[in-house]
Amino acid sequence: MSEKEMELLTKGSGEAEQPFRYSVGRWGSKFLIELRDHKKLLGIRCPKCQKVYVPPRQVCSPCFQRMEELVELSDKGTLMAFTIIRFSFIDPETGITRPVPYGYGFIKLDGCDNSFQHFINIEDESKVKIGARVQAVFSEERKGNLMDIKYFEMIDD
Repeated sequence: MSEKEMELLTKGSGEAEQPFRYSVGRWGSKFLIELRDHKKLLGIRCPKCQKVYVPPRQVCSPCFQRMEELVELSDKGTLMAFTIIRFSFIDPETGITRPVPYGYGFIKLDGCDNSFQHFINIEDESKVKIGARVQAVFSEERKGNLMDIKYFEMIDD
């Protein structure tokens, strides 16, 4: 791997004080770097059961096999479950109050075996339903975190 591919990212909690730092590790760093630099979603495939997981992790949950085969995933998927939040609270990621309403869903990306949690666009709530097709909308300015995906929007696919 090149030096750029081995770059490890460290995330903080904005202005909130935390008594620790968290490293996303080798695969988490690769996932966030590809998201930031190329708008690509990476998963990882188990060598035994062939399941693909996003975000990448080191070990397959059912097989306990070490995983190392990264695979590029589609930015499209299926909405498996969702909620629409209509009350305000402080977002633990940013420490600021998130505007309401907003949507949050479990998205099963095409080519992946698990669901990925993220914000969903609820501009037209009539389109938000289980089984709806969705596509990632990327932030203009990407920083190497999950918010590099602004949200997933409903699409006619």
